Amino acid sequence: MRWLIVFLLAFVLFNGLAAWLRRIGLGRLPGDFTLRWRGREFHVPLASSVLLSVLVMLVGAFF
Repeated sequence: MRWLIVFLLAFVLFNGLAAWLRRIGLGRLPGDFTLRWRGREFHVPLASSVLLSVLVMLVGAFF
């Protein structure tokens, strides 16, 4: 159940920071989806989430 909460929090964070993250290249990786529905955009950054998880895991392993 914890992983679901963490994933949902990451999803909300990505949606809030989507414009800034696109400037640095995240959110445009293969596997990141943008859905448009009724004039709104929803970003589903699956590949970016995996990449950031791996980076955080590596940083946590070394520190």
